Amino acid sequence: MSIRWRDAMDQALYGPGGFFVAGTGPADHFRTSVHASPAFATALLRLLSQVDAALGHPARLSVVDVGAGRGELLLTLQRLVVADSAGLVGPADTAGLAVGVSARASRSESSSGSVRPSLAERVRFTAVELAPRPEHLPEEIEWVSEIPARITGLLIATEWLDNVPLDVAVHTVDGWRYVLVDPDGGAETVGEVVDAADLDWLTKWWPMPSAAAGADSDPDVASTWTDATSGGESGFRAEVGRPRDEAWADAVSRIERGLAVAVDYGHLRDSRPVDGTLTGYRGGRQVPPVPNGSSDVTAHVAMDSVASAGAAVALCAYSLVSQSEALRALGADGGRPPLSLAGTDPAGYVRALAVASAVAELTDPAGLGGHLWLRQPVGIELPPGVAR
Repeated sequence: MSIRWRDAMDQALYGPGGFFVAGTGPADHFRTSVHASPAFATALLRLLSQVDAALGHPARLSVVDVGAGRGELLLTLQRLVVADSAGLVGPADTAGLAVGVSARASRSESSSGSVRPSLAERVRFTAVELAPRPEHLPEEIEWVSEIPARITGLLIATEWLDNVPLDVAVHTVDGWRYVLVDPDGGAETVGEVVDAADLDWLTKWWPMPSAAAGADSDPDVASTWTDATSGGESGFRAEVGRPRDEAWADAVSRIERGLAVAVDYGHLRDSRPVDGTLTGYRGGRQVPPVPNGSSDVTAHVAMDSVASAGAAVALCAYSLVSQSEALRALGADGGRPPLSLAGTDPAGYVRALAVASAVAELTDPAGLGGHLWLRQPVGIELPPGVAR
């Protein structure tokens, strides 16, 4: 039986035996910035230090990873924090970033003259994920199924929003209608007219392309949509991002003071894709989006809509830039080490070269560097998200 895409995605990804709940985890199926290089976690360490300073070095500093996979990011961050607080992190260890974080040194003196506990002593890591807790994860990392309330610190959502289930709509002679999908085979059909809330979202955030300007008066333009399996011409599709706005607004509302960061493939209102971005991934390859639980089902994020929803809750201005810009602002440039280092420290040169290659992958605009970074402060001020 065909159902709406939002329901199909929810069951396929998060239902019993769903893609993100069962199995070995996303890392076996697709590559994210978290999996690509420790340089990503190192950049987040510097960002965490900035948040810590903006908060006045609280006695408890929370780091919450939403959609934590199998805990890879928090595991790397936890090790970096411990090493950095002990003064053991050098340029090669931190993946070539000019870290210079205030976490360094086991303890430091506060403005009152008292000794402030190190970042490692104050930070608390929490992974938010529906999958069972991995056995390898250290007890210092808490594992929960819902975002905690009253967070003071940093909330990270790396490629989480693209997997928040959403509906797909198609524009017909009757206006926007939901697309229905057969969960077993992926065949699509046209469903009912979208409800008022989704129509409002589409009108505001997913305008019809210029080619569709005369759709209402030209049935041949507006009715080109056919079932996805029939090989016919595709019409004007949209992915209704309202559930993602609501999910992000809820996440931001959990922060008392601190910063929420969403990192995802996304698009903006003036350049929405005509046919949408819905797709699947399995075993390292892109596959058709069949919502039967055997593969990832994902769609890029309307990041400006999400940002607006978060700002309405936080009542603070947000920053929305590419990952390339964001990482460079945090000290990552991907530049090659000086050739002179090869003569004085050959092993160090090889390590630095590997680091530069990893950072270059993270900042490549045609790849991971094309991700969008949404930084939503709540009650604090932070340095600009773009390098000057």
